Amino acid sequence: MKNFTTFELTLGAIFVAMMAVGANITSIAPFMVVGGVPITLQTFFAILSGVVLGSRLGAFAMFTYALLGLVGVPVFAGFKGGMVSLISPTFGFILSFILTAYVAGKLVEKQRTFNMFISAALLGMTINYVFGTNWMYMAYKLWFTAPEGFTYKMAWLWMIVPLPKDILLAVVAGVMAFRLEKSILSKRRFKHIKKVA
Repeated sequence: MKNFTTFELTLGAIFVAMMAVGANITSIAPFMVVGGVPITLQTFFAILSGVVLGSRLGAFAMFTYALLGLVGVPVFAGFKGGMVSLISPTFGFILSFILTAYVAGKLVEKQRTFNMFISAALLGMTINYVFGTNWMYMAYKLWFTAPEGFTYKMAWLWMIVPLPKDILLAVVAGVMAFRLEKSILSKRRFKHIKKVA
């Protein structure tokens, strides 16, 4: 298996930092709290890490983010961290960031077209929602105290609030990554190929 270069690890570290900021963006922009629920940018950065860094490095960056939070670094939403996060109803969303980045990255590695970047970003967002919402439902049913009258339908209704924002940001992530691909990243690849040759 190919090891990551210093440059790649640095890029990965930048995305870990952006995830931490995105998770707590409401501390900078308190208006992003809707109905008492903080609107984060985690899904956006998870998708962006996959489509910019690629499947392996993007997933590794998201794994590092999750690991940092679990060992106690306050990088999760609300400046939370620690092993107690494992039993949180929302921890499934954090786990899904790894898969989100991997799948989105894998798709654009196969076909680097504008439509594929957008499709990969939207599929990544879908994975995040499906995995995270199902984890949340199981958490409330199996080990966490559920709100009165909690149902599977209610779990999905809760996701309606952030959905428009995440659809829009997924598209933005796809567009940004495609433009980077055609400018900065492609030039770097070309220089690397010339050096190897």
